[in-house]
Amino acid sequence: MRTDRFQHPDHYLMDELLTEEHKLIRDTVRAWVKKELSPIIEDYAQRAEFPKHIIRGLGEIGAFGPSLPAEYGCGGMDQISYGIIMQELERCDSGIRSTASVQGSLVMYPIYKYGSEEQRRKYLPKLASGEMMGCFGLTEPDHGSNPGGMTTNFKDMGDHYLLNGAKMWISNAPFADIAVVWAKNEAGKIHGLIVERGMEGFTTPETHNKWSLRASATGELVFDNVKVPKENLLPNISGLKGPMGCLDSARYGIAWGAIGAAMDCYDSALNYAKERVQFDKPIAAFQLTQKKLAEMLTEITKAQLLTWRLGVLKNEDRASTPQISMAKRNNVEMALHVAREARQIHGGMGITGEYPIMRHMMNLESVVTYEGTHDIHLLITGMDITGMPAFR
Repeated sequence: MRTDRFQHPDHYLMDELLTEEHKLIRDTVRAWVKKELSPIIEDYAQRAEFPKHIIRGLGEIGAFGPSLPAEYGCGGMDQISYGIIMQELERCDSGIRSTASVQGSLVMYPIYKYGSEEQRRKYLPKLASGEMMGCFGLTEPDHGSNPGGMTTNFKDMGDHYLLNGAKMWISNAPFADIAVVWAKNEAGKIHGLIVERGMEGFTTPETHNKWSLRASATGELVFDNVKVPKENLLPNISGLKGPMGCLDSARYGIAWGAIGAAMDCYDSALNYAKERVQFDKPIAAFQLTQKKLAEMLTEITKAQLLTWRLGVLKNEDRASTPQISMAKRNNVEMALHVAREARQIHGGMGITGEYPIMRHMMNLESVVTYEGTHDIHLLITGMDITGMPAFR
């Protein structure tokens, strides 16, 4: 069982940009992670199992929908607080952050933003506490980067809707109590529906044999003539802007979370380099090791500044989709590079479960692809600066 000795890097005194509340939230979540998650995460990742017993704890520390209003049982925090929580969770494991990110940004956010007051009162308090878990159904077997091509559909049957289709690569699906599903109506317009476990024809087969996000539960959503009550339609949105708005919130959280993974790899590499002796001195004393460490810290610091500024813009409701895409793309790529350099510093030990490096590296190979691939986010930025879409 690995002891968590993590100390976060703050080369540019970023703490001075945070409020006392921000730091209290960070310290609370970090202490919980060190006590409840760090000692068990390697074992669960090796077994490819999600530690379900932590769900209520995630609710207690405010990890589910932290920036949504307190009147619905949520945290009522600002966007930087939300980012900090995601950073601390992913510092432990991307899969754990995914669980919280999906719950807050992809399930609770659309119910709050696009749902009825009745839906908010019914679902949000239970989702915030972890009593109820949710998932988000957008990606399909044949439609990933092009969600507008989805074939999942529903028909108006008079007193209910009849839902058919399938979604895949869905975090939380195997144990979710509800799914926020995006599907086309008979006119081809995209809408969101809340599908509850137990509805006849709704199944959630688990995805096995993953090399990445092994401590996270992934599955499919299959709809075979599922009768969905009409009151489960999200009434205040239609079109792709609905799911895209959710993804903006989630991608913002990923931008923060990826920094956490990079920080953990850097911290582990720094400690190992100071302790590992070769040629009669610690390898931290060699120039090439110092080059790796210095470059890691530089890139982490740049990402911290980028994401903090994005958080300020989010608090002011001025952050654009292209700005969020730039941060998600940059920070995940940065974290992958840091993980790979850290693996080299650890030498052969870097591939073992004694250190977190290889687990982070494998996780980040999913993070760089999901919720908008690395290349798609590049094209979002390209379209923003040229005015010309390159998607088709």
